[in-house]
Amino acid sequence: MTCSLSSLCEKIGYSFNDKALLLRAVTHRSFSRKSNYERMEFFGDSILNFLISEALCKQFPGATEGQLSRLRSSLVKGKTLAKIGREIGLSEHLVMSPPEMKRGGFKRDSVLADSFEAIIGAIYKDSGMPECHTFVMRLYESRLTALSLDDLNKDPKTQLQEFVQKCKMALPEYHVTSTEGQAHDQIFNVRCDLKDKEWSTKGRGETRRKAEQMAAKAMIERFNEALPV
Repeated sequence: MTCSLSSLCEKIGYSFNDKALLLRAVTHRSFSRKSNYERMEFFGDSILNFLISEALCKQFPGATEGQLSRLRSSLVKGKTLAKIGREIGLSEHLVMSPPEMKRGGFKRDSVLADSFEAIIGAIYKDSGMPECHTFVMRLYESRLTALSLDDLNKDPKTQLQEFVQKCKMALPEYHVTSTEGQAHDQIFNVRCDLKDKEWSTKGRGETRRKAEQMAAKAMIERFNEALPV
């Protein structure tokens, strides 16, 4: 751990009464098998799902269970949690063994996601649900605001086209790079090119349309990963 716990408290906007809870939340199993974030992460995961579910139900009172589940999934998936972990500089505070550190464990999505959830669990144990709610909503406010039920009904190609038009970029281009199998049982490989960014993504599918949709979905994920923290 290269930075102090007090520094991490400043970054997350919460000061622990019992800093031992925070220390446990950032401690990897490679450093301590008895006192690490695994059980705290299990606890924090349940709290996060509850708080996000509650927020979504309030924000979208007319949404179906399926729509709410898909929105929640996008907010609590590993990549999203890891991104939040990077936003608060969590990798600088992780406690792990020197070998694990050398392997780049402090940058791994799964580690950052688990430790972030453990911090949620630690805050709950330290102060209860109100402080936990404040912490989570502060980090998720912009993400919740950006959500739209309309996007759930749009396929990836439509979503990508609308996004690049909004950003005043040239429309994405799709190219079949190869096909596999017999004429009656083909697999299409498609590349999606976004010239303004000089990005390319790939997709595979049983039809050209499905392959294009997969390539567009990969491009949307590329955008999400590249968003500034």
